[in-house]
Amino acid sequence: MALKTKTEKAHNFEYDAIVLGAGPAGEAAAMKLAKSGMKVAVIDPRDQVGGNCAHVGTIPSKALRQSVFNIISMRRDPLFSQVTDNFQVPLNKVLSKARRVILNQVSTHKLFYERNRIEIIHGWGSFIDAHTLHVESTEGAPSKVLTFDKAVIAVGSRPYRPDILDFDHPRVFDSDKILQMDYVARKIIIYGAGVIGCEYASIFTGLGYVVDLINNKDQLLSYLDNEISDALSHDFRQFGVRIRNNEEIDHLETHDDCVILHLKSGKKIKSDAILWCNGRSGNTDSLNLDAIRLKANNRGQLEVDKMYRTSVPNIYAVGDVIGWPSLASAAYDQGRNAAGFITGDKDAEFITSVPTGIYTIPEISSIGMTEEDLTREQVPYEVGQAFFKHLARSQIIGERSGVLKILFHRETLEILGIHCYGNHASEIVHIGQAVMKCGHTLEYFINTTFNYPTMAEAYRVAALNGMNRIF
Repeated sequence: MALKTKTEKAHNFEYDAIVLGAGPAGEAAAMKLAKSGMKVAVIDPRDQVGGNCAHVGTIPSKALRQSVFNIISMRRDPLFSQVTDNFQVPLNKVLSKARRVILNQVSTHKLFYERNRIEIIHGWGSFIDAHTLHVESTEGAPSKVLTFDKAVIAVGSRPYRPDILDFDHPRVFDSDKILQMDYVARKIIIYGAGVIGCEYASIFTGLGYVVDLINNKDQLLSYLDNEISDALSHDFRQFGVRIRNNEEIDHLETHDDCVILHLKSGKKIKSDAILWCNGRSGNTDSLNLDAIRLKANNRGQLEVDKMYRTSVPNIYAVGDVIGWPSLASAAYDQGRNAAGFITGDKDAEFITSVPTGIYTIPEISSIGMTEEDLTREQVPYEVGQAFFKHLARSQIIGERSGVLKILFHRETLEILGIHCYGNHASEIVHIGQAVMKCGHTLEYFINTTFNYPTMAEAYRVAALNGMNRIF
């Protein structure tokens, strides 16, 4: 009996695979499947590819952050400080650069689909059964019914909106709606001090707003290394952010000219607007999951196994819709690996280790274990540190705040964790990530020549600092 080639169908369905969602997770899955010879369709309600990442999430928020960072840099420069002291513009004006970036990203990624002959269908997909999908067109075209062998759910997430807030009010925002803010506010409340809340606290502080950051925990970003979390809290307070830990909303008053937040502790905070950043929900409510006996949790998220399969064997899920870590970088790898499992790629793996990238001002990035993890597990470790204020490159670019921490085993010198707080942290961490992945020890940083002056030189400084602690 002749063996089937990879392009031959072992089924009678119209498509080998359909992918729901054209964000990073969906794109990566579709590309991998198509390159394996499968006939693939991508279903997405937007008239442009890129998903939430390109249109309302990662790309616009990071482009906005960069514009604000540029404003802050100008204010710090004596040559420009007098010109920019009173620089205040509405948020949607600052986003003009972001819109150009979004268009470029959409054009680039649309070309990827065309080159790989992947059909893009603009519409809302909902399951009829485990091999049939109904697609309601968003372009006025007749609805379609598609049949498929495998499906990958990559529909992403949206900001969680509690019923107690009126998000139609012009002074009540979530992280999607805030990008359309068309007036200048002097004060803003940010409710939720997770990654998104902390990033926007940096952005609004940089624009000259008075920021109240409401945190329902006792520490900012408590999963980070304590020293990094403390550094962020310190800098926020230095910049004027009022951090209110261990607080919860009771109710919100909305008026034409202000909002008043009432907290369960009895405090009241008056502000020009409120930005709600307390959690996200998976976009699964329109998929008709009941038809395939698949159930999402109370945040619209799906549970998957170590091959990204849901409880329905031919249906996979990746990206924000499966929860942790809800990062565009991880979503891309999840999509690619899920497709690898579908196609039988022996190198496919379940992603368990990704670098944290938090685009506050300054940035935070880390990979591996924290000091708290190592202490709890009784691992004999030591710390090597490099403070950015001592680096020539940091002094040249005027960035004095920041630290690189290397955690390593004091006996074997194995690198156990990299934690970075400061300008370009999200780039710097990848050097440590690569060295860890290749199994090198702390000595690698000591025996390797780094360009001077660079921020990467922090690794050599930190490694030498750590070695000096060994006895």
